[in-house]
Amino acid sequence: MTLLKSDDFSNIQRYGVWNLPNAISILRIFTAPVLILLLLSPDRKTGLIAAIIFAIAALTDWLDGYLARRMGVITTFGKFLDPLADKLLIVTSLVMLVALGRAPAWMVALIIGREMAVTGLRAMASIEGVVIAASALGKYKTVLQIASVAGLIMHYEFWDIDFQTVGMVFLWLALIMTLLSGIDYFVRFFKRVTLA
Repeated sequence: MTLLKSDDFSNIQRYGVWNLPNAISILRIFTAPVLILLLLSPDRKTGLIAAIIFAIAALTDWLDGYLARRMGVITTFGKFLDPLADKLLIVTSLVMLVALGRAPAWMVALIIGREMAVTGLRAMASIEGVVIAASALGKYKTVLQIASVAGLIMHYEFWDIDFQTVGMVFLWLALIMTLLSGIDYFVRFFKRVTLA
C-alpha cells in the first residue's frame, strides 16, 4: 500500500478532490453501469446508443487530462482516478461483449491480465520510487481498444459497414499492441531497477 506524503495532503487541501477534471473521471466511472444496463438488451437501437455513450466517455479521458494541466490542478488523487476510470470502462465493456458472444473470452482474458499486471507493476515501481511514464505504445493500445470496443458494441451493420467485423479487426490489433506495450513496461521497469 502506498502511503500519502505531506505534499499529497497539501494538494488535496489546495485543490480539493472535487475539481472539474476529477469530476469528469468520476462521471466516466459511472458510465460503466449504464453500459451494462444497455447491453443487457443489445438490439440495434440500444447498441448504437451504448456505442455513442462509450465513445463520448472514452473521449473524456483526453478532456480531463487536458483540463487538469490547463487549470493547474494535477493531484495524486487525479493521477489515481484517471487510469482507474479508463480501465473500468474498457474492462466492463469487454466482459459484457464476451457475455454477448461478440468477443472471444481468451482475447479479453489476455487484455485484462495485461492491464492488471501493468497496474501492479506501476504500483510496485511507485513504492520503490521508480516512475514508469506512459509510453507511445500504451497510448496506441488505448486508441485501438476504444475503437474495437465501440465497433463490437455497435455490432450490427450501419451505413453498409459491418461493425462486428471492424470491431474484431481492431480487437486483434489492440491485443497485439496491448501485449507489446505490456512487455515494454516490464523491460523499462527492470532496466530502471538494474541501473538503480
